[in-house]
Amino acid sequence: MTKRRKQVIGEPLVIGGRRLSLSRAVRAGDFVFLTGQIPLRDGAPMTEGTIEEQTHAVLGEIRKTLAAAGCEPGDVVKAMVWLTDRADFPGFNAVYAEYFPDDPPARSAVVNDLLVDVRVEVEVVAFKPQ
Repeated sequence: MTKRRKQVIGEPLVIGGRRLSLSRAVRAGDFVFLTGQIPLRDGAPMTEGTIEEQTHAVLGEIRKTLAAAGCEPGDVVKAMVWLTDRADFPGFNAVYAEYFPDDPPARSAVVNDLLVDVRVEVEVVAFKPQ
């Protein structure tokens, strides 16, 4: 019997009635890789709202996906952040600090266009030995 090298976590992502061709998260050994998360409201991209509201939505979904993988925010070792507007960074950072108050993960942040009309996307990697 061979041991699976990766494990898909969570239900497939469905946005606008369309199943996306990606996994919500994948465990590979002791690491859990989450797909970049955009802010959603009722299953649809949150195209309105402040950066603080959108960041709460993103990090709330990340928290749920981490829980499905048996992880918590404290297990996150790396975060990658995309913002569409440099001026949003202070508001984003204030909310982010609420979710990672102690020993925050390593993080990169860039300003870039996103494929969906939202203000923020966040991707994380967690480390949780099985």
